Amino acid sequence: MMKTKKLMTFLSLGLLIAACSHEPSMKYSENVDMETVAETADANSISSEEGSLAPKTNTDLLSNLKIIKNAQCRFKVADIDSAVQKARAIVTQHGGYISDMRYQHTNYHLENRFTVRVPQEDFEPVMQQLITLAEFVDFNNVTTKDVSEEYIDLQTRLKTKQEVKARYDEILRSKAKTVEEVLLTEEKLRVLQEEIEAAQGRLKFLSNKVALSTIQVDLYAAVAHKAEPEVYTQTYGSKMKESLSFGWELLSNLFLGLLYIWPFILLTTGIILFFRFRKK
Repeated sequence: MMKTKKLMTFLSLGLLIAACSHEPSMKYSENVDMETVAETADANSISSEEGSLAPKTNTDLLSNLKIIKNAQCRFKVADIDSAVQKARAIVTQHGGYISDMRYQHTNYHLENRFTVRVPQEDFEPVMQQLITLAEFVDFNNVTTKDVSEEYIDLQTRLKTKQEVKARYDEILRSKAKTVEEVLLTEEKLRVLQEEIEAAQGRLKFLSNKVALSTIQVDLYAAVAHKAEPEVYTQTYGSKMKESLSFGWELLSNLFLGLLYIWPFILLTTGIILFFRFRKK
């Protein structure tokens, strides 16, 4: 009986110790799991926020960039006149224009070179449509130039110079008393005005280059080669025409020569008549 009681007592203590030893580990594992879930949720929310903000930031950056786009292309076409008309229609459709055109006809091909100015947002569509005119593409080169830094620098300098000019205007109106001070202030204003106009001109030039992209287009079509004759032979009609022209020119020059020396002719005639009269 005593042995049974002792055995029951040891079993109860063992179960109590085991229960106490398992309880902290359960709390610890629950805490770890909750913290992990919380950190994961925070990371997911941060990444989702960054993902939603990134496109907007990139769009803003791209919209503020000042990019000059240029292209040079050379295409072989089936019919030069038809291709030029189609190119003109494409450019007009996208709000552009052809600034200059140079036509050339050689023994081997017909060639038409022209310069296209189109809005920058229509640069890619125009290039894609021009390529459809080609039977063969010799080259198609696109170049870009980022002038954002120069543009922002010019804007900042222009704003600063305008502020300085406004202060000099105020000095000229209210603080310049002597003639020397007035002349000195006016000279400063003149220099500032020239610098402001130069900066404004440069900004206008860059804005035009950014707004309108330039495409140099060279279209050509092959023609049957015609060999040039080694010896040129005139026809009888051309010889007759040339002879008549030469005779008329000679007669005209003779008549004009007589008009130049009419005083000498008149004097000589008078002398001859005088001596004949005396002889009689």
